[in-house]
Amino acid sequence: MQIDLVTLVVHEYDPAIRFFVDVLGFDLVEDSPSTTNDGRPKRWVVVRPPGAATGLLLARADQHQARAVGDQVAGRVGFFLRVDDFAATYERMVAAGVEFVTEPRSEPYGQVVVFRDVAGNRWDLLGPATGG
Repeated sequence: MQIDLVTLVVHEYDPAIRFFVDVLGFDLVEDSPSTTNDGRPKRWVVVRPPGAATGLLLARADQHQARAVGDQVAGRVGFFLRVDDFAATYERMVAAGVEFVTEPRSEPYGQVVVFRDVAGNRWDLLGPATGG
């Protein structure tokens, strides 16, 4: 058993795809036409970190869902991206203009810095412990 997808509500598909693929380095797994339960057109957009089992379903917000964009977990860090090379990933993200809301720090569980995604959700970028 595994979690296959987690939905991330976004304002628009294309800026979200650009952020996750071009900035974070995720793979675009699928981008297919689809319809909502009541027959309106939408897209089925899945992005996933290379080699990861779990991906994100990027879902464009309907009118009543718009208030959830950027606040899916009530302002908490709700998503965690673990990387092998923390420093290189952090520098690449800084160069790409990603908004960081904390400075990088070392914790017993590893290196960490909080950033916002294209929708405004807070993420932890996690790297290996520094050993010191």
